[in-house]
Amino acid sequence: MATIADVARAAGVSPSTVSYVLSGKRTISEGTRLRVERSIRELGYHPNAGARALASSRTSVLALVAPLRKDLNVPVVMQFVGGALERARAHGHDLLLLTEDEGADGLRRGASAALADAIIVMDVEASEPRVPVLRALPLPSVLIGVPDDASGLTCVDLDFGAAGALCVERLADLGHREVALIGPAPSVYERGTSYAKRFLAGFTGAARVRGVRAVVLRCPPNYDGVRECLDATPDSVTGLVVHNEAVLGAVLAELARRGRQVPGDVSVLAVCPRDMAETQVVPISSVDLPGAELGALAVDLALGASRSGVRLVEPVLTERATTARVRG
Repeated sequence: MATIADVARAAGVSPSTVSYVLSGKRTISEGTRLRVERSIRELGYHPNAGARALASSRTSVLALVAPLRKDLNVPVVMQFVGGALERARAHGHDLLLLTEDEGADGLRRGASAALADAIIVMDVEASEPRVPVLRALPLPSVLIGVPDDASGLTCVDLDFGAAGALCVERLADLGHREVALIGPAPSVYERGTSYAKRFLAGFTGAARVRGVRAVVLRCPPNYDGVRECLDATPDSVTGLVVHNEAVLGAVLAELARRGRQVPGDVSVLAVCPRDMAETQVVPISSVDLPGAELGALAVDLALGASRSGVRLVEPVLTERATTARVRG
């Protein structure tokens, strides 16, 4: 493996000159720079990552904080991670995935140890306890999610409030007058997770405006939870909105077991990634959860490649086989 001394000898310069060419900290004549760069290419020299970080005060690493809780759908979380990873590589950065829930202490540790050039935070709460630390960090930070107080922060997310409203409005347009929300697990609401709170507000607000009776159910991510939620759903409900990716298949299966035809007896709308909606036994009408897009946009914001502030992606509803007009 070639060293910086090998490059210096091949280019006829000192190792410090090679270092200055790599770091850009001093002006080097065009001819010398070209000789050094040619030697680097010919020898296949790759600067040591640690040395490069010391020389440039940059690590070329982004930290993504994504606690993997029991009430989170890991495949959906990984779509966000995959989008961030692909975009980070396009920017010449690696991605450091931090999954342990260390709260504010973990953010301080990451910043003080100079582990990354920027921090991206998922699983944001409405009253986010990490906000004071994020505002004080000496490096850029981006939240995938929007806390109630987002002043001075950079955030990106789906517009979940608009998504909740869009689901109710579409069902109302199809003549549904009683709808139910099969929402995330109770722990998601108890924790005050931002996306769940905003979706619920949009859902209930639109129901009031459109004169639609709305039932809200908090569904544990298992079949028993689905069974209990459907038991608690009045027979007069003709529209279901599923904001819980983990139970999509179970909802369709349990409705079929109960002899309720979809969409003849009940229409079903979901909020989930497009591929998840398309690959169910019955393709589900859905509002797309663009995890990969949001992960990539968070990286752009963290590296200053896009404007800061709060960026909300407009929801898009695609009708498939599970929504129809109310019979009669």
